[in-house]
Amino acid sequence: MELLFLGLAGGAIISFFIFKKFTSVNRKNLTEKQSVVLLDKIKKVSKLITVEGEFAEIYHHENTKEKFLGLITSKKKAIIIINAKVHVGFDFRKIKMHTNTKNKTLVLSEFPQPEVFSIEPNLRFYDVQNGLLNKFNSEDLTEVNKEAKEHILQKIPESNLMQTANKEAIEAITLMQNLVETIGWKLDYSTLEIPETSKKLID
Repeated sequence: MELLFLGLAGGAIISFFIFKKFTSVNRKNLTEKQSVVLLDKIKKVSKLITVEGEFAEIYHHENTKEKFLGLITSKKKAIIIINAKVHVGFDFRKIKMHTNTKNKTLVLSEFPQPEVFSIEPNLRFYDVQNGLLNKFNSEDLTEVNKEAKEHILQKIPESNLMQTANKEAIEAITLMQNLVETIGWKLDYSTLEIPETSKKLID
C-alpha cells in the first residue's frame, strides 16, 4: 500500500515537472513569435506622414540658347506661380529598437529625423516670352516641373515644417504603442530623445 502511494506521488511529481517544462517551452516560443510579429507590424507601417505644408511661390524661369556657333543668342522666359503641397513624416524603417522577451517589452532607443516624402507642385505660367529661335515646348514643362520641386525643397528649411514634424513625433510613437499593446506587450521609450529639440518625450 505504501509502495502504491509512493508510486502515485512520484508519478504526480514527475508529471508536474514535465508539464511545467513543456508549458515553459510553449510560452517561450509564443513570446518569441510575438516578438517577430510585433517587429513586422511596425516595419509594415514604413512611412508615416505627420505634417502637410502648402507653399505659394513666384518663380522666374529663363533659358538662353546660342545659335550659329554662338553668333546669335535667343532667350525665352516666363513667370511661374508655384502652388505646392509638401508631405513630411517619419521613416519607420530607420527606427532602432530591440525586444525584451522576458518582460514582453519593446525598447525604442532611437527615432528618425523627419523627412520630406513628397512635393506636389501645381504650375501656372504668366508673362511667357518666347525667343525668335528658342520657344517653349512640351519638354520644357518637364524641366520646369523639376526646377519647381527643387525650388520648393530649398524653401522648406526656412519654414517650420521640420520643427512641426518633430513636435508630432509623440503621435507617431503613440501609434507604435497602440500596435504593441494589441498583442499584450509594452513600449518603453523613456530614454528617447528628439535630436532637433534635445528634449525627452516623457519625464
